[in-house]
Amino acid sequence: MATVGVEEEYLLVDRVTGQTAPHAKAVLRAAELEPLVAAEEVQSELLQAQVEVATPVCHTLAEAEGHLVRLRSAVAAAAREHGCGLLVSGTPPLPDDAPVAVTDEARYRAIQQQAPQLVGEQLVNGMHVHVAVPSRRVGVEVLNRVRVWLPTLIAMAANSPLWKGDDTGFASWRTIVFGRWAVGGMPPHFADEDDYAERVRQLLDTGVIRDVGQLYWQARLSERYPTVEVRSLDVQLRPHEAMLFAGLVRALVDTAMREAELGIAAPEASAELLRLAVWQAARHGLSGDLIDPDGRRRAAGDVVQALLAHVTPALKEAGDTREVTNLTHRLLSEGTGADRQRRALAAGGLPAVVEMITAAGDLR
Repeated sequence: MATVGVEEEYLLVDRVTGQTAPHAKAVLRAAELEPLVAAEEVQSELLQAQVEVATPVCHTLAEAEGHLVRLRSAVAAAAREHGCGLLVSGTPPLPDDAPVAVTDEARYRAIQQQAPQLVGEQLVNGMHVHVAVPSRRVGVEVLNRVRVWLPTLIAMAANSPLWKGDDTGFASWRTIVFGRWAVGGMPPHFADEDDYAERVRQLLDTGVIRDVGQLYWQARLSERYPTVEVRSLDVQLRPHEAMLFAGLVRALVDTAMREAELGIAAPEASAELLRLAVWQAARHGLSGDLIDPDGRRRAAGDVVQALLAHVTPALKEAGDTREVTNLTHRLLSEGTGADRQRRALAAGGLPAVVEMITAAGDLR
């Protein structure tokens, strides 16, 4: 059973107006003074209105959830000191014409100079799941096998239907916004770890991207940790909902490693089919059909059940079967974060949406 770690991004918003608040530096300084926050568990991001938290390496979902609750609570408390709340949505729901400043670091300034419009619209929050792999060779084997399931995860995790005052018609508008960078979308199929390294080298040699941090694939090998990093998920409203995806991603990685050991070939899927599957997942979430790993159009619930069946042995081995199964059934019953945002919008307009998603970030 592999270890797992979770990263979450949040936007800071003014507690009165709901507008983005560029106070990340002050909030980070306050959060770092919290007695239960360790070094590098709370970090800056591209924009001054965004912060990120990162759990330590965890062996169980309960451990990961405990750390996530601890970190959310610490950042929320620090944000309150500066009149801010945490927006736990993939995108901001309110219109906001004021530009958000870039974090004052050389790397971020260079990215802004290269793509100012994209940076200005990068008000998106994701959830990243790291799962340990024993080597980069195995990591590439994992990437080749999990990529066909990433559209299903995108649909399940959809929590960004609104964009600056408008309903986009998409369940995960964050997926569309994030897919516009030079290197993004689905990772390609790699022959082996040498092929991965060579392709990355070729991309870096162009000078269009500055570093491996700009490999914005939906899943990639981490350069800092011995992990596969799945980056396809919108940030979730509640920590226990985040654990559904931590459990599913770990089970997918464990299943992929087992298949590689047994010599089971990685599934074949064309780049254009996977791109279409991602678009369909981002568009509809769980409210429409999805494209399954075989390229067939099927009801979303059926594809989710197929995912569960695919990872059931790994879930059993990790002791996660009951929790992940119950959370999946709850998701299918209650809907995604996008569904709940739209219900709040219908009931009380944009103020009700902001109240719901900032309340989710305040764990008092």
